[in-house]
Amino acid sequence: MSIVHKIGRRKTSVARVYVKPGSGNITVNGKDAKDYFSTDVMVYKLNQPFILSETAGQYDVTVNVFGGGNTGQAEAIRLGISRALCEINAEFRLALKPAGLLTRDARMVERKKPGQKKARKRFQFSKR
Repeated sequence: MSIVHKIGRRKTSVARVYVKPGSGNITVNGKDAKDYFSTDVMVYKLNQPFILSETAGQYDVTVNVFGGGNTGQAEAIRLGISRALCEINAEFRLALKPAGLLTRDARMVERKKPGQKKARKRFQFSKR
């Protein structure tokens, strides 16, 4: 098996994920995942597809990610890893799909409208 390349997106984050057989190392933008993401929750999100498919420690992952914040980037990487695992073995889909890891979360920040303070907040109304 060669390197599998997939893309994951979340909010404004785009993650290009490369998965190959290895020892379970996850590299994000040239850094180790534990160094790149500050909290253990973010690192757990990256490992979630491997835990559900019972392949922890079997694949090395290299990621190039840009845009958005920490959470958006972590979830974009998670989607990319999930898609790559499904391409490696179609049976992983049965474990990943019910957990919602193959669904692209389409929620984005709502745009600001003219004549308003923010997307939905209005300027203060004065009756008199």
